[in-house]
Amino acid sequence: MPYSLDLIQKVRNFVENGGTITGGAHTFWIERASIYRWLSRPKLSASKVKSRRRKLDWKESEKDVKQNPESIIVRQS
Repeated sequence: MPYSLDLIQKVRNFVENGGTITGGAHTFWIERASIYRWLSRPKLSASKVKSRRRKLDWKESEKDVKQNPESIIVRQS
């Protein structure tokens, strides 16, 4: 889940001013792992998310079905 830079800065300030990581996690309703990650980043900036290719190649799928007809899942009502 992407968090706003404003929230990240608030959490970092909370911990840097004496709050605990667990306390920050409970206060801001986020995971402790996220806080550890944010504290280890030297510069606060938006991180880029790599896009994933999730489109189905229909030709490859059809070819696979023809080669492996026993693998077809038949939905029963």
